[in-house]
Amino acid sequence: MPRTQIVHSDPDILGGKPVFVGTRVPLQALLDYIEGGHTLNEFLADFPTVSRDQAIRALEHGTELLVADARPGR
Repeated sequence: MPRTQIVHSDPDILGGKPVFVGTRVPLQALLDYIEGGHTLNEFLADFPTVSRDQAIRALEHGTELLVADARPGR
């Protein structure tokens, strides 16, 4: 599947905070839900303009970046 933009930043939308494409939902909302112990389903129920695919792809991309940046421990 070709990688399309999941999140974007526009100074006219929420002051430039990263939001899911096609929504006004900040990426930070998803991270806050997960950090707070909520499920992905709870997030999606509260933010129906974000698709399951968008949320999962955002989490997967974050994971890829963290793994790619991992350094061997000393």
